[in-house]
Amino acid sequence: MKMRNTILFTLLALLCAVLFVVDIAVGSVAIPLSEVVSALMGGGSEEVRSIVIDIRLVRSVVAVLAGIALSVSGLQMQVLFRNPLAGPYVLGVSAGASFGVALFLLGAPLFGFALSPALQHIGTAGAAWIGSAVVLLLVVALSRRIKDIMVMLILGIMLSSGVGAVVEIMQYFSNEASLKSYVVWTMGSLGDVTATQLAVIAPVIVAGLAMAIAAIKPMNMLLAGERYAASMGLNIGRSRNLILISTTLLAGTITAFCGPVGFVGIAVPHIARMLFRSADHRILLPATILSGVVMLLVGDIIAKYFALPINTIMALMGIPIVIYIVTRRR
Repeated sequence: MKMRNTILFTLLALLCAVLFVVDIAVGSVAIPLSEVVSALMGGGSEEVRSIVIDIRLVRSVVAVLAGIALSVSGLQMQVLFRNPLAGPYVLGVSAGASFGVALFLLGAPLFGFALSPALQHIGTAGAAWIGSAVVLLLVVALSRRIKDIMVMLILGIMLSSGVGAVVEIMQYFSNEASLKSYVVWTMGSLGDVTATQLAVIAPVIVAGLAMAIAAIKPMNMLLAGERYAASMGLNIGRSRNLILISTTLLAGTITAFCGPVGFVGIAVPHIARMLFRSADHRILLPATILSGVVMLLVGDIIAKYFALPINTIMALMGIPIVIYIVTRRR
């Protein structure tokens, strides 16, 4: 089993590296793979280096970070709620981000504020992040009072539904330009992130991932249930808050800068479990990370090749996996 896991980890790592280079090579301007590799090594023409380094490399790195963040947060939510169909957005993180963006893109014009393209681009990410953070604070506050994790799940669903209703009201009264901007954001995009924004995203993702690594032992104990974990000396409240904060940092940051990218967090942890046939999170966490990177890079390659939003590609890739999980578990 150990040898099998080593082989699988090696193959996944190599596949990630190959897909990363291919993702950089694919784009609206055809660049041979040899020139892409040369540009990454510091050679080639200045024009090719500019396209490869300044535009495509940034997008590919964002795809890697998004794959890591969404898949790890999905794994944590499935363990915390003991629900195979739980994802990173069950707590209302996506709803909070959507509400923040809706207030910014749809609400501002309703009150007579004009948004310049530059302000709109920067403000959208900020509004989404603030919305996610507000939901995080609300969830953490509720988790201190509510001990039943299933009640937390129900509250998250209700919160998402309520926010969705308010957003629909704003959509109904919004003008065409504002509505189009909001709808485009909901489709998700990895290509709108700049190098400056990437410098903000990366440290936050690393912080969230560090929390997830710190939660490996608690997650293993939580597999047997909260009562058993508490009897083994685990601080349930502290562990729950650690997982909640990690999930919001990971999923909230990607949602803020890339829009809501669905199905990755639900599907990828199950792919990792099927590949490695293990419930140990010391194995599952790195397996989920690599599988998430592979899925996002494949999705981004397809999205760029057909000029489609990343969210639609992820849905088409993730839905069959979710259906398989549901039918297998009956």
